[in-house]
Amino acid sequence: MKILIRGGSIAAGLGVHRGYPDILKEHYKDRGIKVKNRSGAGETSFDGVETYFSHIGPERPDILIIHFGVDDAFSAVYRSEFKENMVRMIGLARSESGPRIFLPTSHLFENRYEMEAVEIFYRAIREVCADLECILIPVHTFWAGQLVERGIKNSDLVRSDSRHPNEKGHEIFAEAIRRSLDGYIDFPKKQGRIAIRPFRSG
Repeated sequence: MKILIRGGSIAAGLGVHRGYPDILKEHYKDRGIKVKNRSGAGETSFDGVETYFSHIGPERPDILIIHFGVDDAFSAVYRSEFKENMVRMIGLARSESGPRIFLPTSHLFENRYEMEAVEIFYRAIREVCADLECILIPVHTFWAGQLVERGIKNSDLVRSDSRHPNEKGHEIFAEAIRRSLDGYIDFPKKQGRIAIRPFRSG
């Protein structure tokens, strides 16, 4: 089984030595699941569409994680453009290899205006998941719960620019995404084929 991650700066692990794709790769390496990351720093959903046939299509993953949003929010990409780009990538993927598609949100922002900017894109992600039966991974709500559970501040999990998680923040991303993935992957008790469970709506 292959998991492919395609996204922007956060998925690319900008500014850290060990991003969440690296953590997921370590988690699944002994379970017969290959995790490949084709993300790029500063890339938006437009880049995802433009590079689809070089970065996603040839990989033919069983699970596709499309993780854009924050770079789009701060790159003057309109919400409607972002949503259309996400729909296009999903449509292309399903027309070729039909992977199970997961769409994560990202983290919280302490700055109210920055949070309002990214929340517009988080809402678009939720809408795409509802419309196209993709699986939403609400990282930002899991992140909020971890702040309370661990008694820490948002600034403890992000770099100085606040737009990118530090390594502790990437651990939160990895945990949120892993929990969602594991809910859809059947790991055989004995040696055998790994399968993906049916989609659960709602």
